[in-house]
Amino acid sequence: MNPSSWIKANLFNSPVNSLLTVLALALLGQVVPPLVDWAVVRASWGPGDPETCRRAGGACWTLLTEKHRLMLFGVYPYDQHWRPLLAMALFVALLAVSANRRFWRPWLGGAWLLTVVVIGILMWGGVLGLVPVETSQWGGLPLTLVIAVLAIAMAFPFSILLALGRRSELPAIKALSVGYIELVRGVPLVSVLFMASVMFPLFLPEGITIDKVLRALVGMTLFTAAYLAEAVRGGLQAIPKGQFEAADALGLSYWQGMRLIVLPQALRLVIPPIVNQFITCFKDTSLVTIVGLYDLLAATKAALNDPGWRPFFVEGYLAAAAVYFCFCFFMSRYSQWLERELAKGTR
Repeated sequence: MNPSSWIKANLFNSPVNSLLTVLALALLGQVVPPLVDWAVVRASWGPGDPETCRRAGGACWTLLTEKHRLMLFGVYPYDQHWRPLLAMALFVALLAVSANRRFWRPWLGGAWLLTVVVIGILMWGGVLGLVPVETSQWGGLPLTLVIAVLAIAMAFPFSILLALGRRSELPAIKALSVGYIELVRGVPLVSVLFMASVMFPLFLPEGITIDKVLRALVGMTLFTAAYLAEAVRGGLQAIPKGQFEAADALGLSYWQGMRLIVLPQALRLVIPPIVNQFITCFKDTSLVTIVGLYDLLAATKAALNDPGWRPFFVEGYLAAAAVYFCFCFFMSRYSQWLERELAKGTR
């Protein structure tokens, strides 16, 4: 279809759509030129100070040049920033490898375990001549990735067990699963993190403390697992009863039937809600400030605490929003591609 045919078929195919198209173009004509003038033409680029931005009169992208390290790495020691940068690179590289179906082999699990160990060594230090860095100094994008990726990785298998437990015919297991799911889903994540940060340490013996990052990670994992469990349960309910009977007819045990026949079909059906919960978990890492941690958004706020740069908060938040958008957009597009790939056998 040539461009003119596409425009006629999608933008001017009816009087109402034609009117809406004209109104949208008029609105864009009013908004886009001033936005381009502010963001590009009169913007300040490169090194400088707040006075440089005020003289330019446009967007202050100089803020990113001067404060990008604080925004990305928080209060992590300045001379050690190569360590969280390498940790982020390892995370992103392994996520890219894991997204390719050709690498879905048993060795991938070992690669993840090894990578997590290497990232832990890089971030903590204390070995191989690396300077020790307390988790209270972790922050920025590396902390966001660590909490989000590990919470999703641990919550997913736990959610499958919860979904199976909720459908179990054993009353005790079903009651425990239902109680946990409904209790966690009935409270906001803020309260879960507050309990993990403030209330839980009160029940520990005197002198015993739990690391802040671990507390936030456990809270995020438990909360995400409850929501994922309901998505998985929906997939299990959509599987015809004949599939369960076929597994029994083949002489497969309960766990073999679930692993080989039922769960692959159920998970394929609920890829969109599962990925939607993954995206929610990634964005909810901004709430770990309750535990006293500086994630990407909190580190951006810290960078804007400087009185000289405070008037240019819009540019700082736009940069943080762009980072969140890139990761969430990738997950969204990948889920659509994965859904098409796994549906080839049913088309």
